[in-house]
Amino acid sequence: MTAIPLGVPRRLVEFTLDGEEVRAVEGATILDACRAAGKEVPTLCQGDTLTPRNACRLCVVEVAGSRTLVPACSRRAEPGMEVRTGTERVRHSRKVVLELLASSVDLSTTPLVAEWVKKYEAKPDRFGPDAARLDEEPRVDNELYVRDYGKCVLCYKCVDACGDQWQNTFAISVSGRGFDARIAVEHDAPLTDSACVYCGNCIEVCPTGALSFKSEFDMRAAGTWDESGQTETTTVCAYCGVGCNLTLHVQDNEIVKVTSPHNNPVTHGNLCIKGRFGYQHVQNRG
Repeated sequence: MTAIPLGVPRRLVEFTLDGEEVRAVEGATILDACRAAGKEVPTLCQGDTLTPRNACRLCVVEVAGSRTLVPACSRRAEPGMEVRTGTERVRHSRKVVLELLASSVDLSTTPLVAEWVKKYEAKPDRFGPDAARLDEEPRVDNELYVRDYGKCVLCYKCVDACGDQWQNTFAISVSGRGFDARIAVEHDAPLTDSACVYCGNCIEVCPTGALSFKSEFDMRAAGTWDESGQTETTTVCAYCGVGCNLTLHVQDNEIVKVTSPHNNPVTHGNLCIKGRFGYQHVQNRG
């Protein structure tokens, strides 16, 4: 009989979350514990397949004894800690962050942001029409995906996905400093002249639609994009023998984009150019 190796047992830590005693697996973050307890904590930069960057600061919570609010996405749950997710201080911080982001970036294609703005009574308009915006036209320089830096919140998820955490292509990086910081390829060149291999893993992790399938970009521009009318079917990529899972997003009997399940043990949401973009032959009915 073949022995089945078992993982190392992990202890549970007990702490207080909004006045209630909860338990979390040792090593889990406060955000993990909040989600397990059904507590809604907003976040943009947190990625379930990436190391936390603490960039957006939307997920901050109050921890007893801490001088500052702490990011729930990276702070580990510790025995005996007292965490509060909805204090006035926390709500005010999230409100201001939402106002700053929404006043300077187009968040129209960012899921849940409209609900958060309403929930925290954020008023992005209070900064007036002179709030700094990039006001740059979307970059359409290839037939696969579009870069719209006017929607970028500098969460760095695309940089990490393209870098040493996943793809190891290093085509994307941060250019400039301070207010001039932005995501760019080398020498800010067209994508076709960069080191990009068009795996699309940066699109997979982008939370705002700053990176999007060209098919989605064109349909949104034409007013035909309808997520409520789309179906999702997960299947196995047929291009090679690796066994990557594909989720086909279908609208009006046409594949409009392809994603990959993040909990898949083979690829964890990552694909190659063929798996993510090579679906047109399925719809060639000629």
